[in-house]
This record gives sequence, C-alpha cells and structure tokens, in this order.
Amino acid sequence: MAGVRTAWRIADDGDFFCAGCGGDRCYRLLTGRRRLTVLGLPVLPRGAAEPVVECVSCRGHFPPDSLGQPTTTRLAGLLRDAVYAIALAMLGAGGGEEAAARRAAVAVIRDAGYPECTEDGLLTLRAATGRRRLPPLDHEVRAAVGALTPHLAAPGRESLLLLGARVALADGPCTDAERQTLSTIAEALSLPVAATERLLGSR
Repeated sequence: MAGVRTAWRIADDGDFFCAGCGGDRCYRLLTGRRRLTVLGLPVLPRGAAEPVVECVSCRGHFPPDSLGQPTTTRLAGLLRDAVYAIALAMLGAGGGEEAAARRAAVAVIRDAGYPECTEDGLLTLRAATGRRRLPPLDHEVRAAVGALTPHLAAPGRESLLLLGARVALADGPCTDAERQTLSTIAEALSLPVAATERLLGSR
C-alpha cells in the first residue's frame, strides 16, 4: 500500500499556552519532510511539511503563530507591570504629595502582585528622581500598557483605566494633569473616546 508520511525533527522547544490543555505547557516546534511510502518504506520525497507546534502533554498540533500567545505566567507579569506603571503615572500626575493618593497607589500595586510595595518605597522613588514631585511617566505607561493591551478584552482594558481613576480620585476630584494622564492610559489601552468619556464621566 502507498501513502505519504512526514518525518519530523525538533527545531525548537520551550513553554507556551496550549489551547488544547487550557494552560501553560512545554512545546516542541517540529519541521518535517514528506515522503511517498510503499509498503511502509520511503520511496520519493514529496517536499517540506508546514512546521507545527506540538504540545508535549496532549500531543496536539498547533500553528506556529500560537507561540505568539503569552503564557499565563507571562500574561500575569504583563498585567503586574501595566498596573504598576499606571499607578505610578497617576501618582506622578498628582505630584505624589497627598498621602491618600499614595495609599491608593500602594493598594493597587499590591493587588496587582507586588506585595512588597510600601508608601515609603514610593517616597524613596520620588527622592531618587531628584525632584520634589514625582515626574510624569507617559513613555513608561505607554510601553507597559501597550504590551498588555492586545491580549485583553474590552472589559479588562476598561478595568485598568478605572484603576488609574481610583488613584487619581483618592485625594479629591481629578486635576487637569490627572485627566491628561488618564487620556494617555486610555489611548495606550486602545479605548474609544466614547468609552473613555463613559467610564470617567465627571470624575
């Protein structure tokens, strides 16, 4: 009997999010050559096979672009970094002078996965900049939030903007600087203007 078989070889390996298992797993990136077989014996080459990602656990095969999906561990890290950047940016927009704002920033940062964050640590950061007030962090927040945004659904992106508003409102109504920073965060989150206005309202 004749048929076509693929001889696979491992081109790479690592960790990825397996859609079949629904979690982080080890993978092998396989490349292969197809051959015509007769009675189980390879006879003629039939060209290269498309590379596939094989899950070591479930043995499922997935397209190579599945490696672009972050693992849950990586996604958690991106979320922590984004929340940290948002809290610091909002604190910087307000100057970092008010204790209520600093306490709100600390709470947000701790909830995101940095339990070691303290108000004293934020004051040390301010001192390290050599300024009386915390500096604006537009570039940092755009980079951190922008890395996470493609992997979040709309409700998740909206929640991050509201975290920023929580820090801004801790010491009273939003200032012009805080509103501008919230707009920067909303842009980095790819939120439509209408959604931003709905979420922030008269804050």
